[in-house]
Amino acid sequence: MELYSRAERADDAALLAGVAVGDDAATTAFVRRYQSRVFGLALSITRDRGLAEDVSQEAFLRAWRAASGYDARRGSALTWLLTITRNLAIDVVRARRLLPVDGEALERLVGETLEDDPRSPENAAGIELESARARARLREIPPAQARAVVLATILGCTAAEISRREDIPLGTAKTRLRAGLRALRSGLVEESP
Repeated sequence: MELYSRAERADDAALLAGVAVGDDAATTAFVRRYQSRVFGLALSITRDRGLAEDVSQEAFLRAWRAASGYDARRGSALTWLLTITRNLAIDVVRARRLLPVDGEALERLVGETLEDDPRSPENAAGIELESARARARLREIPPAQARAVVLATILGCTAAEISRREDIPLGTAKTRLRAGLRALRSGLVEESP
């Protein structure tokens, strides 16, 4: 017990040095010291408790593997660990959003997203009509614009993420998104009774 209490009183650099050489007491103390902050950050990014637990565990594993390379001159241990956590959580969220969005997959994705809400049967006919109109209008605009609209509105991608996914310049991604939304909106307004 004395070993753990000594490790818990150690500063971060000493703990990480212990983690780097496989010291169980230092590793336990390091995890105990930062587990709530790591989990809190992971949860705030992923918004999924189970996923946040996985990200937290992986963050501590990566910290354990990279502990020998930690340099206190570059920042605190907490900043270093939270940077690892943040990057992992963002990667996990992005990976979950990476769905195919061309051809039939685009149609399925739009169809599933625009389906009627089963909790409101009184609105089902109106929602189905709007969904069908939106899907039809998406098929009428250029495919590159339709992909940009679906990526932004349904998958929540930013213009920068669309740029990376489509391998196009950021300005082109913004233009496609703006033009696609404008075409979609104008087509839906023209069809309104």
